[in-house]
Amino acid sequence: MILHLLRLLTVAALLLPGLGRGAAADEWRAGLARVEITPPRPMWMSGYSSRDRPAQGTLTPLWAKVAVLEDSAGRRLALVTLDLVGIDRELSQELKRGIREAAGIEPARVALCCSHTHTGPVVNRNLRAMYLLALDDSQWSLIAEYAELLKANVVRAVQEAVADLRPAELSWGTGEATFAVNRRNNPEDEVTALRAAGQLQGPVDHTVPVLAIRREGQLSAAIFGYACHATVLSSYEWSGDYPGFAQIELERRHPGVQAMFWAGCGADQNPLPRREVELAREYGRQLAAAVDEVLGGPMMAIQGPSRAVLREIELPYATLPTRDDLDRLAASDTGYEGRRARLLLEQWGQDGELAAAYPYPVQVWRIGDAPAWALLGGEVVVDFALRLTADHPDQSVWAAGYVNDVMAYIPSLRVLREGRYEGGGAMVYYGLPSAWDESVEERIVTEVTRQVSETSAP
Repeated sequence: MILHLLRLLTVAALLLPGLGRGAAADEWRAGLARVEITPPRPMWMSGYSSRDRPAQGTLTPLWAKVAVLEDSAGRRLALVTLDLVGIDRELSQELKRGIREAAGIEPARVALCCSHTHTGPVVNRNLRAMYLLALDDSQWSLIAEYAELLKANVVRAVQEAVADLRPAELSWGTGEATFAVNRRNNPEDEVTALRAAGQLQGPVDHTVPVLAIRREGQLSAAIFGYACHATVLSSYEWSGDYPGFAQIELERRHPGVQAMFWAGCGADQNPLPRREVELAREYGRQLAAAVDEVLGGPMMAIQGPSRAVLREIELPYATLPTRDDLDRLAASDTGYEGRRARLLLEQWGQDGELAAAYPYPVQVWRIGDAPAWALLGGEVVVDFALRLTADHPDQSVWAAGYVNDVMAYIPSLRVLREGRYEGGGAMVYYGLPSAWDESVEERIVTEVTRQVSETSAP
């Protein structure tokens, strides 16, 4: 129903003076760049704890892609999309500092969006508890080298995008793709039969938000999102998974165009069935077709200034372990609980205590009069996207996850109370001390609402 209303509004708006494709050509400039970030040497892959050896080849290259948007007042936004499972807070802050120093773009106006492909490399300290005992010093050295190379490449790509700034027309629209399945409610081996019978259960978000950049009347970039884990593949070959194949397909259909993917709130959504390369290609084709349908139809021209807010809010943990608890686990447990305990003891030794909360990044962008864009850290479950849409019925809100800092799963209150992997079990692999406090959903939604209000037109 929401998607149908958006399409009706889009068509109706095109009948009004001043709207429609091409109406805002003098208000924006856009610059584009990309750099390959496939590791130059075999190193450990991220995403699955069962991995027992480094990568052994490349199925598709990994990319960092950049779009810099400049409004009529010279204010810039830098969107960076990364074919990575995630980055941590430390690396995110270093990247943003480097971009500010090299390109003059403030951190609130830089968004680092990870596709969450599970066939990319381990990056810096992200998911460190998962790999603490699996990796030797040589692999940790490669991980540190890769982080430095990534910083240099991304900063250089942002500089190249700034140098590429040219007059542009921006427009937006919304499509639909239906391969994402709520993995908490549908057993994987039953999905094919359930789908055929129309009996899939659980909340989903099948919308495909699209932002188009046209320069000199020609499509230059297609920026799109989807709420689904990039977990079709689990091989030992580097790849962008289905988001990578979607971008490849769009760029094949539109030579010279830069396709860029951002992950929505799909932490509890899987592409099912999976585990075959042809399935990853097929989901990529489905997503590309959804984007293409939007690009080929009426889109809303974007006018007005850009606005951006970024703040870290405190997300408290439910409980904190005692020092005795950690000592016991570190000495007796050789599994992931013991690894987490060792990391927490290391943190305790450095800081003198364990922090009772995590500094969680919430960022909202307004690209002119396009939908408010909520850019959230962590692996955010679909309930957040659905709630933000329901809480703001007078405007569109695009909700992204895996942005800036992928520190843990971010469950809604419903998922937190239900428990299981997304509700708290995954905190072990991220090295955080416990599940979140039950205030997590309200704290995040309240901050998003505050920022949406702050970035609204006066």
